[in-house]
Parts: sequence; C-alpha cells; structure tokens
Amino acid sequence: MSNFHPFVLPFIFGTIALFCICGYKYIRWIKQFDKEQKRIIRKNIFSTKILPAIWEVFCECLLHLRISKKNWRLGYMHRSIAFGWFLLIFFGAIESRIGIKGPFHFWCAIFYRFFHHNPPANSAEMFFTQLMDLILLYILSGLFLAVLKKIHSRILGMQKTTKHTKMDIVVKISLWAIFPLRLLSESVTARLYGNGGFLTQNIGDLFSRHVANAIETPLWSLYSIVLCIFFIMMPFTRYMHIFTEVFLIYFRKVGVKEGEKLSGYTKYELSSCSRCGMCIDGCPLYNELNINDVQSVYLLRNLRNLEHKMDLEEAAKNCLMCHRCAEDCPVNIDLMNIRRISRDKGSIDIENNYKFLDNVSGFNSIGRVIYFGGCMSQLTPTITTSMKTIFETAGQKYWHIDENRSICCGRPLLQQGFNKQAEKLRLENTRIITESRATALVTSCPICYHSFKDEYDLHIPVYHHTEFIDMLINNNKLPIHKENTSFTFHDPCELGRGSKIYNQPRNILSAIGELRKISKDKEDSLCCGMNLGNTVLTLQQQTQLRDAALSVLSEPSPDTIVTACPMCKKAFNHGINTIVKDIAEVVVDNIKNNIQQ
Repeated sequence: MSNFHPFVLPFIFGTIALFCICGYKYIRWIKQFDKEQKRIIRKNIFSTKILPAIWEVFCECLLHLRISKKNWRLGYMHRSIAFGWFLLIFFGAIESRIGIKGPFHFWCAIFYRFFHHNPPANSAEMFFTQLMDLILLYILSGLFLAVLKKIHSRILGMQKTTKHTKMDIVVKISLWAIFPLRLLSESVTARLYGNGGFLTQNIGDLFSRHVANAIETPLWSLYSIVLCIFFIMMPFTRYMHIFTEVFLIYFRKVGVKEGEKLSGYTKYELSSCSRCGMCIDGCPLYNELNINDVQSVYLLRNLRNLEHKMDLEEAAKNCLMCHRCAEDCPVNIDLMNIRRISRDKGSIDIENNYKFLDNVSGFNSIGRVIYFGGCMSQLTPTITTSMKTIFETAGQKYWHIDENRSICCGRPLLQQGFNKQAEKLRLENTRIITESRATALVTSCPICYHSFKDEYDLHIPVYHHTEFIDMLINNNKLPIHKENTSFTFHDPCELGRGSKIYNQPRNILSAIGELRKISKDKEDSLCCGMNLGNTVLTLQQQTQLRDAALSVLSEPSPDTIVTACPMCKKAFNHGINTIVKDIAEVVVDNIKNNIQQ
C-alpha cells in the first residue's frame, strides 16, 4: 500500500507551521536578551551544565515531578499526557520503521495503522502493537482527569482553576480531541484489517465492517485536521509552554537570570507558564479575600496577551509579594522579579529624599560587625535594643549604622517599581558599608536581609539576626538555658520562602523552650498582611489576612507567638492578647532570667 494519502496534508502543513513559528519566536526572543544574558549564554553554551539541564527537562517537562510532590493526582494527569505522548511518538517511530518496507516518511509513524494493514507477523510486531495500545490508554486516563478537573477541580485537589482565553479554549478542545480520534481511527482500521491491539481491536470489533469502511478515511482525516489546528495555534496560546520550558530550563541552568527590565528571557518565562493554577490555591488574597484574578498566572497572561493589557496594572499592583506563588510554581518561574519589573515607574524623582547619604562616611569598623536594624525596626525599637544586648553579651563589637537616622536598604522602592532609584540607593549604601571595613553585616529585617544578600554586591558575609544568634549559641557565646515555656513560630515571607531560612530560628527556640507545631509553617506560612509589597489593599483586608495568620499561630495555645520580622511583630501585636515577640527579644529574656538565677 502507498505510504501517502491526501488526508496527511493538514498534519504536514501544521507540523511545518509549528516549527517555523516557534523557531522565529525563539530566535527573536534570544536577540532581545540583554548584554549580560547573552554573555552568559556565549560562555556556557557548550559547558557541562547542559547535562543537569537535560535531566531536569526529563523530570519536569515529561514526568512533572514538582507538581507530583505537591499534588500527586495533578502530577499524574500532566505526566500521563506529556510523557505518554512522548512515548507514543518514540515507540511509534520504532514500530513504523520495523513494519513499513520501502519509502518512509515522517508522517508514517503518526498514521502507521492506516498505512500498514498487515496484522502483527512476529513477536516484535505483536509487542509494539500491544505497547502502543497501552500507552494510548495511559494518555486517555490522564485526559479523563483533565476533563474531570474542568468539571470539578476539587476532585483533583485544586480549589480554583484558571480562566482561559478564547484561543486557549479552542486549542484545549483540539488537544483533548487528538487522542480519542486516534483511538477511533485505529479501531475502525483494526476492524477492517485485524491489525489492532488489545484496546483498538476490541473497540473496532464493535463496528460493522460496512460502517468501519465508510468512516475510516473521514476519521483519519479529522485526526489529521485536529493535529493541524493544535500545531498552528499552539505557539499563540498557553500550550507554547510544551517546548518553551525546555529552553527556559537550559538558560536557567547556565546561569541566565531576569534583568532590570523585561527582556527576551522574560518572554521565555512568560511562555513557559502552563497556567496550571497552582499559584492561585496558595495565594492569601484568594484564600482569605476571595480575590482570584490578580495572581501570577494572570499577570503572566496579561503581560503576554494584548487582549488583557487593560488588566495588567491591577494584576501587577495587587500582590503581597509574599513568595507563596513562587514556592508553588512547578516551573520555577521568577515570579517576584517579573512582577517587580512590571511595576516599573521609570524615572519618577525621589532621589532628594536620600540626599543626606552623600555626606555619610563609613564608621571605622575594623573587627566589628555592622548592625542594620532596618526602617521597620525604627518602629519596633525593642528589637534593636535586644540585638545590642546580644552583641554586648557575646562580646561582639558592632556599629549600628542606622541608629541615628533612617537608611533604607532600597527593597521597598524596588518592590514598588522604583528600580533606578533603588539601584542608586544600593550604590550609596554599598559605598558606606565598604568604607567601614566591617567584617560582616547583621540585620533584623528579612526584607533588608534579602536585599543585602541578593541585590547588593557586598564582599562581606550578610546574616539575618536569627542566623547570627544561632551561630553565637553554637559557639557558646550566649548563656541561654531551657525554660518551661512554649512558643509557636511565624516564618516571615522574606525570611522563609524568600531566603529559605527555616532551621536557625527553630534551633534557637528549641534551645530555650518548647516549640509547638502549627498547621501552616515554613513554605506554607501565612503572610501577616501588612507587608510593603501591596499598596492596594484596604486596612480591613490587611486585617483579615493578619487574623488568618494569628488564628493558625494560636492553635496550640502557646505562651508566646514568636516571629523574626519587625513588620510581622507590629502587625500581630495589634491583633491578639497573646504575647508576641521577636526572636531576639525572647533570647534576651532568657539571658536575663539566667543571670538572675
């Protein structure tokens, strides 16, 4: 039988269009990378970093392990469709090369049963026939879950699914139609020629030979047309993530990061979002305030799609910047930086507010550490007082850099889109810190810590005070002892999800008293609601978020609720009768009790 039929033309056209459109987009985006991003790619393009990139592509693009760790049902759904389709193509290519004699074309593997009528003639052909049916059944099981998720998302462990564009809906329907159509096409051909496996042959035998003969070519034609529709429209929809995530993983592995502005790399990130909706389920704005149209999935969609440009500003502003969505994102998209870039306010002049820094010189701090309380510590002075006591008790010399005047780290400016202004402030602070010749920098504010650690180019260690206190305790520099008292600990957003500091504060509290377990901690910790990331929420809404966090922290009835952020402490102090303290205050109380005894 000839290895060509006119019905394959839509598939051929769609395949060529897919590769041409994607190739054009990818090349254009790479040209839009900034200079540093291009330099990193040139330097590492053929490095050994490609090996871990290949492994991650296999684990995440095909097996979807990150999704599976958070939600095994959702993970199975994605894996069965993605990995199943890959297996269908891979083993289909092998099967068709074995079975088809003579001229071979790339479409032969896709429409193999139509072009190869002979029943399995040996054990190898029988193996592949049954294997291909098994893989198709595997894919269809995932497709069933996808339909179920659309009807009732909670069955798959999701509270909310995403809202899709009209084009996304069309492509989704075409994707869902591909595999049932393949099943039906192969089944009716199996009825006519007896070349099916355990699934297709049994289904095909349900048809009469007359009906099978009448609908065979129309079904294969429809299968080809649906593939064509999916391929042509895919590069303009959320399904572009299928290919794009492969490139994003590679770029990320060789060291490419988001810059100060939206770039071609940003477009790779935007197009790697599958809009799975996992960033909605964990978002405090959705869970506590029922706001469900500003989450990162919609910010990325609005940045990418012209039809949603009007919604961009609202989605960009209305966010707590609490890192919860970034923690849940299975693709590890740099959501916080993209949101920050999308808030860019250009060159609005606020420089004069920090003009006094021009005349500030670094205190000679050789052999000392710099203590940076942070802006919010000015409003919670007992934290800075406690840190001074800790330094003095440990015999650690220090310079309190922002004791007499407020010096901002620049991150609040950065979070609100004042990117250039924040950069100038960072440069001025870097000058002062470098001139001091201090040995380390310690800060009590997680926001400042994140900024100094990740956004500055300092050549000295940077510690949050929980890290520093933990080191002092381990080196027997602080006289603490176990007491009959209980705590619950609140992981501040920037310290926990933002900086991955979870163990040190727990080590400290466990050395002092009993640390009680709460239902939402570490990566799942709730935001206090009063952070600087959101300037849109009303006070009432912020209070609702705070009360939700306090409710969880109060569950085990602790003697003291402890946090490690001046802003969180200030928020919690006004919402509950239980004692709320910063971890530095708890340590100082213990030291004083020990001395008195």
